[in-house]
Amino acid sequence: MKREGPGGAGWVEAYLGLGSNQGDRVEMLARARQLLERPPVLQIVAESGLYETEPVGLEDQPWFLNQVVRVRTGLSPLELLAVIRQVEEALGRRRLIRWGPRTIDVDMLLYGGEKIDGPDLEVPHPRMWERAFVLAPLAELAPDLPVPGLTGETVAGLAKRLLRESGKVVRIYLGGG
Repeated sequence: MKREGPGGAGWVEAYLGLGSNQGDRVEMLARARQLLERPPVLQIVAESGLYETEPVGLEDQPWFLNQVVRVRTGLSPLELLAVIRQVEEALGRRRLIRWGPRTIDVDMLLYGGEKIDGPDLEVPHPRMWERAFVLAPLAELAPDLPVPGLTGETVAGLAKRLLRESGKVVRIYLGGG
């Protein structure tokens, strides 16, 4: 289902999480952003800085670079998911090991204010509220966004609390190593 034109009714703001821990991580994130842009139906309107983070789940692997982008889109949630999967495939993503190394990972974190609970897509992303590596860059773009189910809690507040309590390292990436 196509929506109206840029700025028109039906356009939705969504947040996507990007991550890479294989190859040139900075280049992979840049290429993912480039491939996601689909004017006029999908435009990146803001991007967080890059965050270097410890792996979650399978810990014996290289650290990740993570980023969140805010997009405006005329695509439906499932159409956006199809674009995400095309981008991952184009950049060599292989789903061999759960939480394993990957050239690129793109997750739909939020799609407007919608709650989607389908066989192929859950929005908000079901584990995003537990992951400092998602919340830290999201807080950079939308610090006052409320956290569903936590009365009065914002993304920025939850990110700070998770960073304190998790023991996981999430740091701004300045290049190099």
